[in-house]
Amino acid sequence: MAENESVARARQQLEVEREATNKSREEFMERMKGKPTPTQEENDLHALGATFLEHEEDGSGPDPFNQPVQGRHLEAKKPASSSGYQTRTIRPTPPTHG
Repeated sequence: MAENESVARARQQLEVEREATNKSREEFMERMKGKPTPTQEENDLHALGATFLEHEEDGSGPDPFNQPVQGRHLEAKKPASSSGYQTRTIRPTPPTHG
């Protein structure tokens, strides 16, 4: 009897794993849509001496790692002269002869 329960649990676990595998395959196929870059035509043209600065769109959409960088977070703040805050200025004291 215990063997039948273990077989049933194993079959249930196998079904869960198969569903996860199928879902993973579907997600992979979705990510792999499009065509290769460079295309075969671009490779052939390059072999004949053509050069390319940009490749033909491959249909995969925008590259999430090639987004324009916003510089605002890298810029220093402008000094606020009207804030009334002033830092100390240290001046050397003149030497005394004596």
